[in-house]
Amino acid sequence: MNEPVRYITNEQGDRVGVVLDLATYQRLTNAPRHDPECLLNLSLAELEALAESKLAPSKQENLSALLEKNKESQLSSEESNLLDILLEQVDNLTMLKTRARYTLQHLNPSESLE
Repeated sequence: MNEPVRYITNEQGDRVGVVLDLATYQRLTNAPRHDPECLLNLSLAELEALAESKLAPSKQENLSALLEKNKESQLSSEESNLLDILLEQVDNLTMLKTRARYTLQHLNPSESLE
C-alpha cells in the first residue's frame, strides 16, 4: 500500500472506516499519549525537521553581534531588551528541538539520532 491512509465508504459515499499502512498504525498506536513532553500530531518528517531546526540566520547574526557588545558592556537598554528576547527565543527553540528528538526516540527507539 503506497498511501498511509485509505478510507472505507458506505454506499452513500460517507466515510465509515479507515485502513492505515502498518507503519502509520504502529506510530499512532504506540504514540506516547501519557508523556506530556512528547510532541503529538506531527509526522516523522515534521519531527525530524524540527529536531534539526536552527535560529534564522538574520536573528543569529543579530544575536552574535549583541552578545559581542554585551561582552564589552556596550549595550543600550533597547539592545539589552532585544538580547533578552533573542535568548528567550533560543531557549524556546532548544526546548522544542529537544522535545522533537525525545519524541522521535520514543517513536523509533531502535534508531539513534545523530
